This record gives sequence, C-alpha cells and structure tokens, in this order.
Amino acid sequence: MTEPLRVLLADDQTLVRTGFRMILGADGIDVVAEATNGTEAVEAVRRTRPDVVLMDVRMPETDGLEATRRILTGAPGEPRVIILTTFDLDQYVYAALSAGASGFLLKDVTPEQLTAAVRTVRTGDALLAPSITRRLVQRFAGGDHQDGTRRGGEPAALHRDLAPLTPRELEVLGLLARGLSNAELAGRLHLAETTVKTHVARILAKLQLRDRVQAVIVAYETGLVSAGEREAAGRSAAERG
Repeated sequence: MTEPLRVLLADDQTLVRTGFRMILGADGIDVVAEATNGTEAVEAVRRTRPDVVLMDVRMPETDGLEATRRILTGAPGEPRVIILTTFDLDQYVYAALSAGASGFLLKDVTPEQLTAAVRTVRTGDALLAPSITRRLVQRFAGGDHQDGTRRGGEPAALHRDLAPLTPRELEVLGLLARGLSNAELAGRLHLAETTVKTHVARILAKLQLRDRVQAVIVAYETGLVSAGEREAAGRSAAERG
C-alpha cells in the first residue's frame, strides 16, 4: 500500500491553513505540520520531513523566500516546495524559484488544482500553471532595475553552460521554457511522449538542474528564449522538427 503524501503548510493566515488542510485531507493527503512563519517552517521540515511544503511568501520574522533557501540545502530527502502567493506576478516568487522551489500557486486555486499540484510536484514534474509561470519568468529572469539591482533578489547560481546539449535538446528546452507540457512538446516536435520525457531528463542531468522550473530559468537567463522571441522560437522549432 502506497504511503500518503505528507505536506507541511506555512502561512501566517489561520484561515488559509485551515482551508488548505481540509482540502488536502479530503483527498487523502496528510498535513503533518503547520507553521506561521519561515523560522517555524524550517524547524518543522527538519522535525517532520514532509514530501511537499506549501510556502507563503510574505510571513513575519522569516519570509518564505529565506525559509525556502534554508530548506533546500541540497541535503538528501529534501522536500519539494510550492510557493503560495496572492499575486500572479509577485517579484519574490521568481527569487524563490531560483532558490530551488518547484513551482508556485495562487491562493485562489480550486481544490482540484491544489491537490493536483501537490501530487504533480511530488513526482518531479515541477512546472505548475505554465502560462503564469512563463509570464513571471519573462518579467523577472535576467532583468535588472534601473539602479542595477536584481529584480526579486539575487537568484541562486545555476549551471548556465548550454554546450553539453544536443540541437534537439536545445529545441526541447526552448519550447519547455514557453510553458509547453510533455504532451504538447511531443505534438510540436512529432515525437513520442516517452521520448520527450527522456530528452527532458537528459537536459536536467546535463545542466545539473533539479526540475523543469530551473530549466525554464536557465533558458531565459542564457538568452535561449526571451520574451520578445518566444513565438519565433516556437515556430522555428516546429519547422525543424
């Protein structure tokens, strides 16, 4: 018998935690701990070792961004972190993704979207809400303020040398960065979905990335895909496929 998913809720709003706990519990997902700030979240992760953390960005004492950085230290068995936000273009979300979070959700998600997101992230498919994620990365990835400071905080260092990738893998990465799912990638490139999964896995391994979110960030920060070029990139990939 498969063990139930174990989730930690980190949010300073009691009603949000209560609502999410009820939704997850009704779908057979265990909420093993709750936290009202980032410090509590880090301590609770170490104590309960959840599979997934639902992490609010704006919390007192220690915010969700710093808590995410502390949790995702590269230690074996670290959980997946989903960032919760009220706004779909919150500048802090990009920094959290760069720190290693596996995706993000708006707090007004439906019960079905919430449970599906938790299960999806647990299996390693990290790119949630592709259209919103794409807009977020386009706005903040590689972007600077006029004063020269990084938008959304300084992102964690990622392996940004694309030289190890084959031409086909570069195609896949470019389309993945536009928010396409594996099924959509398969259709665009006229490949079997299992072949696409293999390409994605090889991209992550070669670039030393933990999931698809980091792959999207790398695609934008290396200039492989940009906000103004994304449609042309998609058409070019389709023609070459």
